[in-house]
This record gives sequence, C-alpha cells and structure tokens, in this order.
Amino acid sequence: MYKIYINEKALFLMKTSDLGPEWMEANNQLVSRYPNNPKFLLSHIDMMEKTQRFDRVIIHTADLDLLWKDFKKLLKVIKASGGLVYTKKGKVLAIYRQGYWDLPKGKIDKGEKKRAAGLREVMEETGIQSLEIDSKLLTTYHLYKDSRYGRVLKKTYWYKMKGEEETLIPQAEEDIEKALWMTPKDLLAQRPIYQNIIDVIQASED
Repeated sequence: MYKIYINEKALFLMKTSDLGPEWMEANNQLVSRYPNNPKFLLSHIDMMEKTQRFDRVIIHTADLDLLWKDFKKLLKVIKASGGLVYTKKGKVLAIYRQGYWDLPKGKIDKGEKKRAAGLREVMEETGIQSLEIDSKLLTTYHLYKDSRYGRVLKKTYWYKMKGEEETLIPQAEEDIEKALWMTPKDLLAQRPIYQNIIDVIQASED
C-alpha cells in the first residue's frame, strides 16, 4: 500500500484484497477501482489538487505494482531524506518554513547515501552539530507542483536521530524562519503542520 498526500489529503493506492471493512466504513471518502488507464489517475490527482471534498481517496487494484508504476510515470520523482531529532529530555527539533511547521529534510544529492543525506540536511537547515542516527522511521510521499518539473512526487526517507539541545541557527536561504526545541506534544498541537510530519512523529512513538 502507498499513502500519498495531495493538498494535505491522503491518497491510498492499495490492493483490492486488502480493502477490508475497516476501510469501507469511513465517512466522506472516495473509493475507486483502477481501470488500468493513467488518465484515470490524472483525473483523481487533479480533483484532489483543486478541492478538499473528500477526507481521503482510495484507488484499488489487483495489480498494485502496475498501479504504482503507472502513477509514478505521471510525475517527476524526487528523493529526499530528513530526521526527527530527539534529545535526552524528550524534546524534538522543529522548524517553521513558508507558513508551516515542519521537520528538517532535503534532496538527496547524486551518489549520496540516504542516511548521510538525512544527517547533512538536518545539520545544514538547523545548525545542529551533535547528531547521530538512532533508527529508520518510515518513508512518506507527497505531491506538489513545481515551475520546472510540473507535478513532483517527493519520496522522503525519515530517520529518528539523537541530538543535544544546543543553540540552533535556522538556514535563511532555505526560507527557514525558526528552528527550535519543543516536546512532540507541543509540535503536534501547532498549526498549520503538514500531515506527513504528523505521521512521522506518531511513527516515532509507536
């Protein structure tokens, strides 16, 4: 199963056999069977970009590999890596960028390892010096529009990291206005905050 955020609403691509009662009982959702036609996917993407009519959209098929392949063909895929940094006292490192609360992350350079990219991006965006990876968390997907590439699917690899509660320096050239320490509970209470960031924080607490 794949979960992709479009306009802050979740699009699920999944196998028909996994579409049990727990999925069908939700209110205000759209459930569609994939007819093996990429234009069908474009119509759903366009609808989700223009409206938040549904809380979530589900597209299901017997051949999930084909659905995922067709979906990616419509988009420019960019890979990124980032981190949820914890201190010994349980605080996390948050950033505020372009009107949203977020976590530090960035594009993986050509030939760069995912873990190394995550460490580099967190250090560059926040100025933190004492940092190490504790464990892998999850991979998130979100779709946005770019003037150069058109529609972009960003695939972000997230890691749980350990750090010291040191003074932070937000990277202004990346439009980061704030970099600060707060409890996970306080960060989850901030608005607006990206839905995939909520997923990352919740995954770290499972």
